[in-house]
Amino acid sequence: MTNKLYEDWRQARSTVLQRRRMVRLDDVPDAVREGIRGVFGDDLTPREAVARVLDDVRCRGDEALREWTSRIDGVELDVLEVEPEAVRAAYNAIPGELRDALVLAAERIRAFHARQPIGSWTTDQMGGTLGQRVVPLARVGVYVPGGTAPLPSSLLMAVIPAQVAGVEQVLVCSPPRREDGEVAPVVLAAAHVARVDRVFRLGGAQAIAAFAYGTETVPRVDKIAGAGGLFTTLAKRAVYGEVGLDGVYGPTETIIVADGTADPAWVAADLLAQAEHDVLATAILLTPSRELAEAVQVEVGRQLEALGRADIIAASLAGQGGIVITPDLQTAIELADEFAPEHLCLSVREPDRWSKRIRNAGGLFLSEHSFEVLGDYVAGPSHIMPTGGTARFASPVNVLDFVKIVNVIALDADTAARIGGAAACLARAESLTAHAAAATARQPRAEELESSS
Repeated sequence: MTNKLYEDWRQARSTVLQRRRMVRLDDVPDAVREGIRGVFGDDLTPREAVARVLDDVRCRGDEALREWTSRIDGVELDVLEVEPEAVRAAYNAIPGELRDALVLAAERIRAFHARQPIGSWTTDQMGGTLGQRVVPLARVGVYVPGGTAPLPSSLLMAVIPAQVAGVEQVLVCSPPRREDGEVAPVVLAAAHVARVDRVFRLGGAQAIAAFAYGTETVPRVDKIAGAGGLFTTLAKRAVYGEVGLDGVYGPTETIIVADGTADPAWVAADLLAQAEHDVLATAILLTPSRELAEAVQVEVGRQLEALGRADIIAASLAGQGGIVITPDLQTAIELADEFAPEHLCLSVREPDRWSKRIRNAGGLFLSEHSFEVLGDYVAGPSHIMPTGGTARFASPVNVLDFVKIVNVIALDADTAARIGGAAACLARAESLTAHAAAATARQPRAEELESSS
C-alpha cells in the first residue's frame, strides 16, 4: 500500500485537498448501530443514544454512571473515584524509562505554557479606571481516552496548561479497562506526574455528563477539555452551554510541505506516524519535487511492512492520504494554508521564510528536526489542536482556555456625567426608554459641572 500520487495539483485540490462536507455523526457503520441496539434495546442514532445517557445521569447521578458503565463498558463499579494511593502506586510500578519520559514531557509543557502572557490590566486615561481582570476557572474536567490506546500525553497536554492558568481544581475522567475495571496504569502515572486533584473511572458520554451536571461523587466543572471518540464528541456538543468546552475535535491531520532537500525516508516516516492514529486520519505530502515524491512513495511502501498498525495506516492512506506534485513551492504553501491543517510541517530549505506566508495551521513544525511526533509528546506546546479546517479561526489548547476575562468599569463622576447624554441618545434610538431615563437621571450633575466652569 502506498500513497496515491497526484500529478495535477488542481485535481488534488478538488479531491484529496477538498474537505468533504461534514459527515453526519449519525451516519455510522452497521456494526456501531448493532452495538447501540445491544446496549439500549432500541434502534437509536448515536445522537439519540448519547441524549439518553446524558438525561439519565442528570436525573440519577452516580446510580446512572454505574449502570451505563456496566452496560457500555462491561465493568461493574463499586467506587467511581481512583484512590490517591492507586495513582501513586501506578507511577511507581511503571518502568523507570517511562517515568523519566513523562517527567520530561511535563516539565517542558509547564515551562512552555508558563511563558504565555495572561496579565490583567487597567488604565486611568479614560476618566476613572477601566480595565480587564483575568480570572482562572474554578474547576476543569479533562477527558482522557483509554481502551486499547490509552493516551497519557493527552492528559499532560490539557491538565498542565489549566494548572499554569491557576485553575483551583483539575479532575480527570478516563474509562476503566474491561479486564480489571481500572484506569490504564500509564494514565494514572501521568496523573501523578501532573499532580491531578482527582481521577474517576468513567468514559464516554457518561463521563461528559458527570462533568457537565455533577453527581454525588463527581463535582460539576466549569469547562471540559480533551478529545475522545464519537460518543464523547457528541456528548460534548450536547452539553455546551451547560459547561464550557475547549473545542470539538475530529480525526487528526498532517500536511507536509517539502522540497528536494528533504529526506524521503524521514518524510515517509512522518506520514506513516500520522496515519497510524485512525483510519480517518489525514496524511498528505505537497512537493514541487517529482524525485522526492516518487522516493517517498517507495519509502511508505517499504516502511509500512514493519509497522504494527499497518491495517489502520493502509486504510488511512487509501481514504485521505496522498502525495501532490505542485508546480512550485509557493503553490504548495498556498494549498496547505487553504487546507488549514491541524499540523503543518515545513521540510524545506528556508522554513522560517516560508512560515511567514502561513496564516492557517494549528501548529507549525519548522525543519525536519522539528517533526510532528516531538510535538505529540515532548516539544512543549499542547498537542490538542484544531482539526477539520477550524484552524482558520481556532487555536491550540493553551493557558487562555482556562481563564475568563472580567471587565472592570470604575468611572469617575465627571466622566459619567459627561458621557451620559450620549448613552441616553443611543438608548432612545433603540427604543429603550428605561435605559435613557437611567442615563438622564445623572444629567443634573452634568449641568452643575457646566455652570461651575
